[in-house]
Amino acid sequence: MNVVLHAPTASALQRARNNARNLQKEMPDAEIRIVVNAEAVAAVLDTADDGVDGMTWVCPNTLARLGRALREPLKLLPGAAVLELVRIQQAGWVYIRA
Repeated sequence: MNVVLHAPTASALQRARNNARNLQKEMPDAEIRIVVNAEAVAAVLDTADDGVDGMTWVCPNTLARLGRALREPLKLLPGAAVLELVRIQQAGWVYIRA
């Protein structure tokens, strides 16, 4: 199963992180991605979470607008979050808005 958790706010980021951990525990073979944009980008850059940062993808548009740098192990989406969310759903991933 492939699941994308979308977090556009700081509170949604916390829910997405919790959901990712719970899903990982229940379904260890699932591929999980957390996609962050809008205000969640600053939150993910400011607050590391070693358990799920490796599965977290950051919107390049928001990152550029903030003038911030990506930190490891966060990943940069190849395009705007909205476009990448469309693409990933078209590829059959389950979308959950955290």
